[in-house]
Amino acid sequence: MTRLNKLTSMLEADPADAFVLYGLAQEHSKLGGPTDLALAVDYFDRCLTADPTHAYAYYHKAATLLKLDRPDEARATLQAGISQAKHSGDAKALGELQSLMEACEP
Repeated sequence: MTRLNKLTSMLEADPADAFVLYGLAQEHSKLGGPTDLALAVDYFDRCLTADPTHAYAYYHKAATLLKLDRPDEARATLQAGISQAKHSGDAKALGELQSLMEACEP
């Protein structure tokens, strides 16, 4: 059984499990095809709906959006993540989000 199959099975048990949604997003992002990247963005969105404080979901969603050549959406995602990281006091995530933001500035 693949990781995707295991995670999909786990998601059936709890469709709002942020950990599982994040895992599915990461697995699809790793596959790298356009359809998989679009699915990854969808799973990151679901993860952030389930847990809006998940700073690394913002980071990886933005990175995936950059792979899809959607820089405006990536910057908006990073801004939301930066705001959340500041609010929660997560300095490590804040630094990483800010670094990615600087890298994708026009």
